[in-house]
Amino acid sequence: MPDAGYLVAAVAVSAAITWALRALPFAVLAPLRRSALVAHLGAATPVGVMAILVVHTLRHTDPAVPPYGAAVGVALAVTVALHLWRRSVVLSIAGGTAVHVLLVSAVAG
Repeated sequence: MPDAGYLVAAVAVSAAITWALRALPFAVLAPLRRSALVAHLGAATPVGVMAILVVHTLRHTDPAVPPYGAAVGVALAVTVALHLWRRSVVLSIAGGTAVHVLLVSAVAG
């Protein structure tokens, strides 16, 4: 069994590494908060996420197979409507996803 000094040193080293790893992102990213690139990414990323979700959903939709993508179309319309109404990316994505899941579950179930 290790002696007390060894255990205290091991805990101290672990605590120091844990603290450093948690503080490091804040220290490294602090200068980036004033960056024009980060401001642009903050404005453009939500639109990119929405575009990726739309493409990912529509690529599996076959308009020749019943119900002809009705669930996807309705969910997409709800997503667009929610976004135009509230301008909230989180509400748009969550609402559209919920409608899509409910409609696909109703059709499949």
